[in-house]
Amino acid sequence: MVNKKRLAMVVALSAVTAQAHALELGEFGGANFSIGGYVKAEGIFTDPDGGESSFDASARQSRINFKVDQEVQGHSVTAFVEGDFWDNATDASDTSYAMRLRHAYVQVDNLTLGQTWSGQFFANAPFDVEVLDFYGTGVGSVSGSGAVVRPDLVLHYTPGGFRFSLQDPVYRDADYPDMVASYTHRTESGHAFNAAVTGREVETGVDDSEFGAAFSLAAKLNFGDTSLALSGYTGKGNNVYSGWGYNGATNPASIAASGEVNADGDLVSTTGYTAGVSHRFNERLRGNIRYAQVEADEVAPTVADDTLEMFNVNLIYTYLPNLDIGIEWRDRNATTMPLRPGGQQVELMAMYKF
Repeated sequence: MVNKKRLAMVVALSAVTAQAHALELGEFGGANFSIGGYVKAEGIFTDPDGGESSFDASARQSRINFKVDQEVQGHSVTAFVEGDFWDNATDASDTSYAMRLRHAYVQVDNLTLGQTWSGQFFANAPFDVEVLDFYGTGVGSVSGSGAVVRPDLVLHYTPGGFRFSLQDPVYRDADYPDMVASYTHRTESGHAFNAAVTGREVETGVDDSEFGAAFSLAAKLNFGDTSLALSGYTGKGNNVYSGWGYNGATNPASIAASGEVNADGDLVSTTGYTAGVSHRFNERLRGNIRYAQVEADEVAPTVADDTLEMFNVNLIYTYLPNLDIGIEWRDRNATTMPLRPGGQQVELMAMYKF
């Protein structure tokens, strides 16, 4: 059972991090030390729906992590810290990006505490296809907002296929944590299914706060070299986690304010789904196609279309072990926060994992 849970964790994290490619440093004082991460260089051509075309290149997504594993009085204990150089900066003229904290958690058996992936993320990301877009992970699902994908503090309890999560609330004056309960079922043939319920207190600005909830389903179906990924969700008050809803998609400041209620203080409901296909052409070449859509009752007074759509197509070639070269074309019909413009983009990247 422990091995199955560890395998599930590796699968979940390998989709978006380099934690599965750690370099073992050795054993010291009964603890196993390892270091991991990747260096990624990317160039992005942007052809926005409004404005002029542009090209931007950087290596700021590169990251590094440090991990310690140890058996203590019959318990499996893990400490993990990871940072990258994204810096949350939006000024392209400044290339001296500072390191920021991505993960810092301690795991004891099936209990995890610290800053790490949200419960919404674990309910969707392990069952998705691979995309190169740093901002594209989770779009169309309840975990589609990178702004809150790693809350300041998360408590995960994972007995068997269940996961119960308590998270630092997005609403600063909330009386209780944001909550997620999910269950994952994996078949002997390699298929996986997840059902999750999320709930949180939402600031309305009218009646102080209301309770919002959402329900999501996700599945990953494997057929040899081809896999199919599907997910869908619907609910109210979770727009801040999905990245779409009243003001929440166009005004970053609303994340800490009323990003999920309309002008009358009513919770806005959203419904989203994703569909993706992955195929491994040979030992070195793989490709992915993904479509995502989220529809809201209302997004913002200045946004005419209440439906966000995004399309990704990529090819990734493993030139050397752990060294990938990739290209991705993507298109989205609306802007979601400053660095996520509506329009088309083509990304070229090279990534070395260690």
